Amino acid sequence: MYLVAPLTTFLFLSFGSLASPRLFDQLQQLGAANILNLVLHPNVPQQQASYDFIIVGAGAAGCALAARLSENPNWRVALIEAGGVENFVHLTPVMAGYLQSTASNWNYKSVPQRLSCWGMHNNECALPRGKVLGGTSAINYMIYNRGNRHDFDAWAQRGNHGWSYAEVLPYFLRSESAQLQGLEHSPYHNHSGPLNVEDVKFRSQMVHAFVDASVQAGHPRTDYNGQTQLGVSYVQANTLNGRRHSAFSAYIRPIRNQRSNLHIFPFSRVNRVLIESATKSAYGVEFVYKNKKYTFKTRREVILSAGAFNSPQLLMLSGIGPADNLKAIGVPLVQALPVGRRLYDHMCHFGPTFVVNTTGQTIYSTRVPIAETLTYLLAGNPNTRLSSIGGVESLAFLKSPRSKLPKDWPDLELILVAGSLASDDGTGLKQGANFKDEIYDTLYRQLERNQQDHFTLLVMQFHPKSVGRLWLRDANPASWPIIDPKYFLDPEDVEFLLDGIKESIRISKMPALQAIGARLLDRLVPGCESHRFASDDYWRCSIRTLSYTLHHQVATCRMGPATDPTAVVSSQLKVHGMRRLRVVDTSVIPLPPTAHTNAAAFMIGEKAADLIRGEWN
Repeated sequence: MYLVAPLTTFLFLSFGSLASPRLFDQLQQLGAANILNLVLHPNVPQQQASYDFIIVGAGAAGCALAARLSENPNWRVALIEAGGVENFVHLTPVMAGYLQSTASNWNYKSVPQRLSCWGMHNNECALPRGKVLGGTSAINYMIYNRGNRHDFDAWAQRGNHGWSYAEVLPYFLRSESAQLQGLEHSPYHNHSGPLNVEDVKFRSQMVHAFVDASVQAGHPRTDYNGQTQLGVSYVQANTLNGRRHSAFSAYIRPIRNQRSNLHIFPFSRVNRVLIESATKSAYGVEFVYKNKKYTFKTRREVILSAGAFNSPQLLMLSGIGPADNLKAIGVPLVQALPVGRRLYDHMCHFGPTFVVNTTGQTIYSTRVPIAETLTYLLAGNPNTRLSSIGGVESLAFLKSPRSKLPKDWPDLELILVAGSLASDDGTGLKQGANFKDEIYDTLYRQLERNQQDHFTLLVMQFHPKSVGRLWLRDANPASWPIIDPKYFLDPEDVEFLLDGIKESIRISKMPALQAIGARLLDRLVPGCESHRFASDDYWRCSIRTLSYTLHHQVATCRMGPATDPTAVVSSQLKVHGMRRLRVVDTSVIPLPPTAHTNAAAFMIGEKAADLIRGEWN
């Protein structure tokens, strides 16, 4: 017997019965009492309230920073978040695909793309960003991946002193509490930080076959957060006993009730930073809570941790940004800086998909057996499909034959997903990713109907040459920024992904995957029918059609020295030319990293806390 309706039904009914003592006991058992406390007893803003530090945005960096700064009982810290509070849908890893279509996502889309996202409505790429306490760490796929030592050394070589690999590794370690089999004594992992990193307890037969096949194809087993990335590994996840461990869960929930100096304001949308124009000094923020405007003042700093889209938007709304854009929308210029002028992102190809001869191994989130659901929800059993992080089970880090990077610096990642868009019957990820019905009906509908076991290898390029841009359409804080990632503007980015597709097909032909009958799903991608199936030109068309991004936007508030004409913040994360204003989130990352960006966001928050404490202490 299966749970055919999504878990949301169960959870909605549960929250509708909060008066039940029995239910509240169950919620406490599941570690949710602090969540309920924040819902029932939120901080209410007081007009003109004064804080030592005002942090805008409660994502990975913002939560880490708020927790560290509030360790000083003499500092009053305000953490302001536009979204609400995570619930059990957020905490249930297999439900990640559904979260893309909820109010916990800002639901941004790109401008129509000429060279990519052909399979999306209006050629608009979906650009998920978290709008909830925990930020994107509350809606992403929970993959913990720090990056390559060359990434950070390149930052330092560009004049960002203090950001080399040797200097940032201690901050990755400070944040981490690793529960990884076989890595208990690794010098690259810590076991006492606030953020849990663990093996996913549920594993399908397909992932074992993929890992073995990758080794047979010449890719060694590795700890991709260890000494070297190159190779294949079971995924390391930001979960705790099979439940999502977001920034809010890791950093804020455990300490919130113990620190009267930390005030958290959900459902509060910041309009702008208040700046004294004569001194170019930030002195507070203006925000809206329950349709009423409030002003908070700061005694020390305003810190933007609103993410790669919202931090640059807030800077520009406050008069800091490109002079031409600000003039066009009627915002008085305070400081001319190249805010939003650069935007890097990792683009994926959603595929290829392979069918196999196993039975019951593909993770269908709409068909989890009721017995598994109950043992997960009520007994806390992490060994169920519900603990699968959206179906992601393994990562492989590869070199492309066209690479010009050092030999230990990967170009590509293969992400094994035990399923596809069909895994939620087209009710979750298809909508969140903006895929057209034609794409789903042609490629995946039959898999859904037959419940045929299959897996997908998402191919992601780490170091794209294409550079996008973000700017404002008007001075209304409620308007979306205009986001043009310009995916595949440089055609070599397509060729790198083609290399990754070819390698994924080669791995599929290894004995371990052939033993379970792995073979390409041979349905033609709509729009690519003029090309011979599986030819290079067919895959090039497929790459531009099944384009998919994984929340990895960076560089819109790029870090660099004042002599760098592309830089917005210094290596101290201070906005150039401004006083008492910093940006602390992934928008400061200067180059696309060899990583998913969530782990780096925690590191940036941890390092920023030391920078700030070092200055104000």
